[in-house]
This record gives sequence, C-alpha cells and structure tokens, in this order.
Amino acid sequence: MQNKLLSGLMAVAVVAATALPAAAQNLAIVNGKAVPTARAELIEQQLKQAGREVTPDIKKQVREEVIAREIFMQEAQKRGLQNSKDFKDQMELARQALLIRELFADYQKKNPVSDAEIQAEYDKFVAANAGKEYKASHILVENEDQAKAIIAELDKGGNFEEIAKKESKDPGSGAKGGDLGWANPSSYVPEFTEAMIKLEKGKVTQTPVKSQFGWHVIRLDDTRDAQLPKLEEVKDQVRQQLEQQKLMQFQQDLRTKAKVE
Repeated sequence: MQNKLLSGLMAVAVVAATALPAAAQNLAIVNGKAVPTARAELIEQQLKQAGREVTPDIKKQVREEVIAREIFMQEAQKRGLQNSKDFKDQMELARQALLIRELFADYQKKNPVSDAEIQAEYDKFVAANAGKEYKASHILVENEDQAKAIIAELDKGGNFEEIAKKESKDPGSGAKGGDLGWANPSSYVPEFTEAMIKLEKGKVTQTPVKSQFGWHVIRLDDTRDAQLPKLEEVKDQVRQQLEQQKLMQFQQDLRTKAKVE
C-alpha cells in the first residue's frame, strides 16, 4: 500500500521537479547525472498533505523511489521513447489536467465561502427539516390479503415484532422487528407518510397501506421535535458542499459563455 501511494504521488512530483534550480542539493548521482533532493522533498510534502506521517523509514522509501524513477527515465530517454507519439499525447493530457486543476484551485482561493453563506445554507436546512420526527415500525408484505391477515392477528394480541421478523419482506427493518428508527416524515413515500401521521402513538393502521414497495402495516411508536445538528457540528461539511456548488457554477458559466462552433 505504501509503495502504491508513493508511486501515485510521483506522478504529481515529476512535473514540478523539472523546474528545480540547478544548484539544488543532490539526493544521489545516477549514471553521472545529479538527482536533486527537492524531488524527494516534494513527495514528502504530498504525503504530509495526504495525512501520512513521514517517518525515517518512509524517507528511505521515497529516496529509493526517486532513484528508481531516475534510472527508468534515463533508460526510456536512451531508447528515444520521449519522442514517441503516445508519450507526447499522454504528456499533453497531463498538461491539460494540471492546468485545469490550477484554474479550479485559483478560483476557489479567490472565491472562498463566507461564514454568512454557511449560516444561510444551515438556516435553509433547519427550515426544511424542522418540525416533528416520527419513530415508526412496519411490516411489508406482497399483497393486501397478507396485510389484512396480519392486522387481524395483531388485533387478537399478536406480537408486532415477532410477526415482522417472520413475515416482513423488508430485510433491513424486518430483522429489527419492523423498527424504522427516527425520521422526518418526508423521508417516506407519500402513501406511507399520510397513513403514519394520522396514527396515535402505539396504534396500528387498520387498513393496509399500498405503496410502490408492496403493502404496509404501520405502527407509530413515538414522536418528538426534530433533532437537528448544531451549526458547529456540520460547518465543515456545509462549507465543502458550498465550495463544490460554487465550483460547479463557475464551470457551467464558462461553458455557457464559450463560443463553440
């Protein structure tokens, strides 16, 4: 895994390394050619940015990787592969990708997401999700007759959880006795929601509820005010979401303005 990561980061390092000053300290001399220490330092920097600790062992691996790359590049150049059409095509694609990445990074640097934008987005989230949450359970079956039979059994004192484990075709909730947990009513299909919110706590639908998934027998277990995360708990997530939205809008604006014939 370490070698794969190092190899991947080398792809980034190769382009930047070509601009290193001639006077840079050498990591090694390979077949009479100096290999600058800055190549290894660039890879180590990339590792740190990826959250990796650069230990002495990792430094040794980086050094060996840089030297190996130099050996392989020298051999490729000796064979004239740098002049091949495939190599030039791949270099052009890499140049385009790096330049586009720099464009997007430059845009995000010059157009940061403000705290006011984060607050506004959070307020929209709160407004859309405020209100009550419902804790419900259900038993999902194939047809209406099965659902009616289950309702009749429950009316006679049948155990909802045991019936759900045995009869429900919803594998997720069925294994938990039909428990769907806490959720905003908008999380469910309209037919389910409409029937659920009419129930009193602890009551079961007396008429089977049909949806695209089959026939439901629903029990309302409890209700509460919506439990929403505080802004500080989701601030980074909201920031990333807004950054992505801004970047997508920037891309779309460029495409719209471009004259394509």
